Amino acid sequence: MAFQKEALDLVLVPSGLVLMFSYHLFLLYRCLHLPHTTVIGYEKNDMRAWVDKVMQVEKKDVGVALSVISANTSAATFLSTVSLTLSSLIGAWLGNSPSNVFVSELIYGDTRTYTMSIKYISLLVCFLLAFLCFLESARCFVHANYLISMPDSNIPTASVEVQVLRGGDFWAVGLRALYFAINLLLWFFGPIPMFICSMVMVLLLYYQDTNSLPLHKHRSRKTDSV
Repeated sequence: MAFQKEALDLVLVPSGLVLMFSYHLFLLYRCLHLPHTTVIGYEKNDMRAWVDKVMQVEKKDVGVALSVISANTSAATFLSTVSLTLSSLIGAWLGNSPSNVFVSELIYGDTRTYTMSIKYISLLVCFLLAFLCFLESARCFVHANYLISMPDSNIPTASVEVQVLRGGDFWAVGLRALYFAINLLLWFFGPIPMFICSMVMVLLLYYQDTNSLPLHKHRSRKTDSV
């Protein structure tokens, strides 16, 4: 029985996706149970200390803190706009023109019409997920901005901390959706580039997400007053 190149998509594409999902489940376990071993946990530790220090200063001196929040809001808004724009372009491409750009004989894989539709829809889902996550991230940072700048308030530090950390979580998930989108984008050039990209992506993400530094013990309010 002759080997059909369409069968590569049935083997390599699911293998690449399983590889990516397995790594992120492993990362989620480390974030929940061993946060000090991840960059995400290291950053959250600094965020908690930052919020604690910001809530101690006078309201007239929170300008720098508001600038930091505004910068995060602008970044999240920019990436949400980019994700929505790409989603719109993919939707227009999928709905209006059955293009032959990615059905060349040079692409070793399944280039049938329904497979191409699956590729477009999968990529569209990733960009829409990224858009929603970045939008929620911006919403959380805007809420934190209101809480920090509210005059003569007795808002607990924990309320601001929740919004800042939640905004960071949505930001991280949005970036992960873009990482998956990169893999799915290479699927248009065949299952082999997509699988290779999955392996390289996991290695790079493991290097990026691993933290070997001990968590910094920030000084508390009592320590500062001594």
